[in-house]
Amino acid sequence: MPEKHSDLVQGTLDVLILKTLGLEPTHGYGISVRIEQMSKGVFRLNAGSLFLAIQRLERDGLIEGEWKPSENNRRAKLLRPDAEGTKETQ
Repeated sequence: MPEKHSDLVQGTLDVLILKTLGLEPTHGYGISVRIEQMSKGVFRLNAGSLFLAIQRLERDGLIEGEWKPSENNRRAKLLRPDAEGTKETQ
């Protein structure tokens, strides 16, 4: 049975997020900017989709986050893949 379109999009977004975090830990906005840059504007993530994907990846134990001051001295949750998330992208 073929995958539903939403499952395919969700899986693709998860991989994009994990690959982005594999480059360096960053916060949600940084993920969005990096994916847009790497795709030369083809992928533009809306905040809601990105936030839900990050929550799902955290819940599934593929990424972990830590609250730290950002570049502009605001609190930001820096995300990085954990060991399981790193295996998923290899």
